[in-house]
Amino acid sequence: MDDRSARGIAGAVSRLVSAGSLPGGTRLPTVRELAAILGTSPTTVSQAWRTLARAGVIVPRGRAGTFVLEGAAPTVGGARRYRRVTRSPGRIGRDYSTGTPDPALLPDLAPVLARIARGNLTTSYLDDPVLPGLESALRARWPFSPEAITVVDGAMDALDRVTGALVGYGSRVMVENPCFPPLLDLLELVGAEVVALPSDAAGVRPDAVREALATHPVALYLQPRAQNPTGVSMTEHRARELAELLAGTGVTVIEDDHAGDVALAAPVSLGRHLPASCVHIRSFSKSHGPDLRLAAVGGVAATVEAVATRRLLGPGWSSRLLQAVLAELLEDPATERTLADARARYCARRERMLDALDARGVRAVGADGINLWIDVADEQVALVALAARGIGAAPGTPFEAAPLDGDHLRVTVGLVADELIEATADALADAAQV
Repeated sequence: MDDRSARGIAGAVSRLVSAGSLPGGTRLPTVRELAAILGTSPTTVSQAWRTLARAGVIVPRGRAGTFVLEGAAPTVGGARRYRRVTRSPGRIGRDYSTGTPDPALLPDLAPVLARIARGNLTTSYLDDPVLPGLESALRARWPFSPEAITVVDGAMDALDRVTGALVGYGSRVMVENPCFPPLLDLLELVGAEVVALPSDAAGVRPDAVREALATHPVALYLQPRAQNPTGVSMTEHRARELAELLAGTGVTVIEDDHAGDVALAAPVSLGRHLPASCVHIRSFSKSHGPDLRLAAVGGVAATVEAVATRRLLGPGWSSRLLQAVLAELLEDPATERTLADARARYCARRERMLDALDARGVRAVGADGINLWIDVADEQVALVALAARGIGAAPGTPFEAAPLDGDHLRVTVGLVADELIEATADALADAAQV
């Protein structure tokens, strides 16, 4: 055991439980016995035991001792990073912190809703969770042939449920750095140990993955295109490189294709090379509308079916009415024209803003999607300076899975109106260089 802190001890024990080395019912050493074995203080071990008990990994039974329970159900943590991203200082007139699509560039749902509302799509609580027509449309668009597919209530719902099926307290998982803050909050909530991976213009670096595999992670989380916040899209060559490294390791790849049809890059997935080790999540919020609250989950049957089965004890299924709307949108030529226009306009806004910032001496990246990742001299000073001009941006710190070099802001450039790009670039440059 390399880390003999309370958190390190708790993580090590939980990993042994998850691996089956400490099955349910196993009596654990006393606090003093384990402290003597590890050469640490009884107080440290007591803290670790309390953490594991709160997480639902172990249970104290008085004089009988402390015993292992099956599974881990952590109840600690919170959405602290997510709250920081969505809380801007001052009074904001133009809020570019949200990471949400431009409502003016979304498909018009009204005609489709009117057509769909005439029918009754739910005849029984026991109907299949996914409409057959939608499943066919999804499979035709999937980047690989999934063993199973289901539909849930958005990408974060998908990440939550897949994580619950695969990741236990103390499990090590690999993530991109920088990374989507709600995912980091979720992993903290379940007690996972995050291994941060740097990226380049082609995606997560293979050398970083190779090194991280020595820590025996159980999962790799990726956003394969228009990564939030950097806009990086993984290349097919990089996907093959990563697949070669991961083959036979037991690592499950969890892909969050959050940008969907507003991304310029074509869908790329490690599932093409590792179909038995990949779960791919496809969101339709940024492309077809956040209020649809739909994302598809496809890949390894055991994981997808575990998600669908667990939902039977909660919401049961995602609205089949909204599923029917999405199915029709996916086959609608007018919707495809709307999406093509949205892709082009988001691209134009990104490129204009990148050029404007470069001309003002500000470094920013954003090759795809709706966000820019901007270097600033001081994150907090930049946020306050922008707020003083009625502009909101997201701080960079919540995106850090591990400390980065320098300070950053994420700006949702997809929300910047064309006529405001130059003025916004002036404000961003002034704030970045303060």
